[in-house]
Amino acid sequence: MSLMGEHLGLYPWGGHFVEGNRSSCVAVVTLSEEFELPADKVALYGSMKTENLGVEKVAANVISNPNIRFLIVCGTDVRGHRSGDSLINLHKNGIDGNNRVIGAKSAIPFIENLPAEAIERFRGQVELVDLVGVTDVEEIVESIVSCLGRNPGSFGEPMVVEPVSRDRVVVTFHTDLALHAKLDLDLYGVVASVPEGN
Repeated sequence: MSLMGEHLGLYPWGGHFVEGNRSSCVAVVTLSEEFELPADKVALYGSMKTENLGVEKVAANVISNPNIRFLIVCGTDVRGHRSGDSLINLHKNGIDGNNRVIGAKSAIPFIENLPAEAIERFRGQVELVDLVGVTDVEEIVESIVSCLGRNPGSFGEPMVVEPVSRDRVVVTFHTDLALHAKLDLDLYGVVASVPEGN
């Protein structure tokens, strides 16, 4: 098994996941847990820690494999980030005009690197199975087997979305209350530098 797909451009966004049977109709997000699942039964599985970039990677990789028709979200949600909440609400509600996941209780559930058509494809392609809080591997495998028995077939052609290549973003604050007028942030929200003249 590899961490990145090698054929047909599957799974173009890197991440912490295991690639299994590409023909399977099931993918599993284990949130903060590190489960070992039967790779012959799932297309891919792995953890997801963040409510923005992590969610984007899951959605992008799922739509690149049209065989995936079920997405099981299980394990313990990530404290503070609530990435499972963000993923579930993205699937259920989409995003608003500010790219915020509608209904998400996560800290910063903004989807900024996926086009609207990729989000709609994700929402239409998979049925989401909410097992957040479930850590019993046998119960998760039972859900996988149940999904396999309901396989509706391929969704059609793969949809491959390239990640936005952007190393940094400069945030400008329009308030007298900010310590700095501008901050140079990397994609994870970490301050890279304070631009001159601040």
